[in-house]
Amino acid sequence: MKRRAPGFTLVEVLVAVAIVAVALGAGLRASGVLVDNAQRLADVTAAQWCAENQLAALKLAQQYPAIGETGFECTQLGGQYTGRLQATTTQYPDLRLVEAVVSDAGGRQLVRLSTLLYRP
Repeated sequence: MKRRAPGFTLVEVLVAVAIVAVALGAGLRASGVLVDNAQRLADVTAAQWCAENQLAALKLAQQYPAIGETGFECTQLGGQYTGRLQATTTQYPDLRLVEAVVSDAGGRQLVRLSTLLYRP
């Protein structure tokens, strides 16, 4: 009787290598998604700071904004952001709805914040 040598066959080794390759590929994809999400969160946070700063500056100036749209630039966390402030009327003549919209350098809208300003 022939005795079989202990060990794995070539097919078994190739199947194991294929399983490990698929698992590593899935792990790399998941880590890439996590990095993208972290960057997106940083961009949205910085854009929100830009919008909040613009709206706070309007409140501190204590000036009643004119109806219309104005643009602004902002640098936060080393990134450049562009934004616009839109002032619109409300049903009350002493209130203005002011909306700040901030986008990244590619033009993708990141955040939109609104506030009401009253006539001093």
